[in-house]
Amino acid sequence: MKMLKKSRWDHDAIYEIIPERATVLDLGCGDGELLARLIKNKLVLGLGIEKDIDQVAQSITREVPVVNLDLDEGIAGFPDKHFDFVVLEKTLQVVNKPIFVLNEMLRVGGSGIISFPNFGHRLVVEYLASTGRMPITPALPYQWYDTPNIHLFTVRNFLDWVGANNVRVIQGLSTIDGMVNPFREDDDARAEEVLFVVSSE
Repeated sequence: MKMLKKSRWDHDAIYEIIPERATVLDLGCGDGELLARLIKNKLVLGLGIEKDIDQVAQSITREVPVVNLDLDEGIAGFPDKHFDFVVLEKTLQVVNKPIFVLNEMLRVGGSGIISFPNFGHRLVVEYLASTGRMPITPALPYQWYDTPNIHLFTVRNFLDWVGANNVRVIQGLSTIDGMVNPFREDDDARAEEVLFVVSSE
């Protein structure tokens, strides 16, 4: 169990999971902060994919190799199992074709690392039930009209997909009350955010 830091907890967790000199594809890499850290300190062979051109420019400033692509259009140019790890951090809920993106992640990577906010967290459910309004929480800080989250899903939704598609969960982490813990089945209503390492092999 670890206390959350001010930095992105999932960045720290992914940094610890990925071994030195691994090959890494970061889908929706943002400003490249995670990849830059992995490339510099762990000598990974990393590549980012990012739709937002301003974020692409920031990645380039960090000397991170990056391709300007829309994940909803696919990554067909990459061969099967080309990367050791494919990272999808807080990105799945903002794409238009989440299942397509998940399948592409598993196609090109030996393992996938996925983090996302849990829309089944008890505070989210209670907020909606008590106010009749879309929830605003530390993990979901947006108003309904300016949120980037277009596909709302819960831990159970994700695990349903895992079970229906012969996907194996290698590792899971949850953030609960400011602490990072190994994921347990009863975390579905307690976890604000989760991270899973998965594989189709």
